[in-house]
Amino acid sequence: MAEALNDLAAAVRAKFAQDVVAAEVRLGELTVTVSRTAIAKVLRTLRDDPDFRFTTLLDVCGVDWPDREQRFDVVYHLLSITQNQRLRIKLMTDEDTPVPSVTPVFSSAGWYEREAWDLYGIMFSDHPDLRRILTDYGFEGHPLRKDFPLTGFVEVRYDEEQKRVVYEPVKLTQEFRTFDFLSPWEGMTPLLPGDEKATKDGDATKPAEAKP
Repeated sequence: MAEALNDLAAAVRAKFAQDVVAAEVRLGELTVTVSRTAIAKVLRTLRDDPDFRFTTLLDVCGVDWPDREQRFDVVYHLLSITQNQRLRIKLMTDEDTPVPSVTPVFSSAGWYEREAWDLYGIMFSDHPDLRRILTDYGFEGHPLRKDFPLTGFVEVRYDEEQKRVVYEPVKLTQEFRTFDFLSPWEGMTPLLPGDEKATKDGDATKPAEAKP
């Protein structure tokens, strides 16, 4: 597996010598970072070139690194059925610089890019319908950003009693929780509820003896 991924990384580097920023095999997966402006060309070639044939776009998602100048990663997960391989393509961008839409290459990217815009605020240029897809009508901000506040916003829902759509303040419970990190088996009592039925003479303090 590692050898096949290293060969794929070398092939991608050779094919896109001017566009590949980095390529890394880690935890059994290949991640290739490319320049933002080349993303559509790279994905089209990976789809059409018989040496690759990554014909399926599985996902497009965002990652927020608020302390970084280019705070967002845009990640594309590809699958080649004929080669039986997966490939992760990644690029970096900031809040103001749009990423070229890849909907002309993979039509399925349309909703994925809308989701990245909705939840992270990542712009995609030349997208045919870039609008919110998961948040409510009139929602302000992008809720998956690391600096998005947990209070001060409203949510919309349908009220069955009033028979209409209502707006209510967002209520997020932020109670402090502690964890003991024990195995479930370590934290169990010697006798589980209901096991007393299987004990000898109804003695719930010790298990029943096995009969020969």
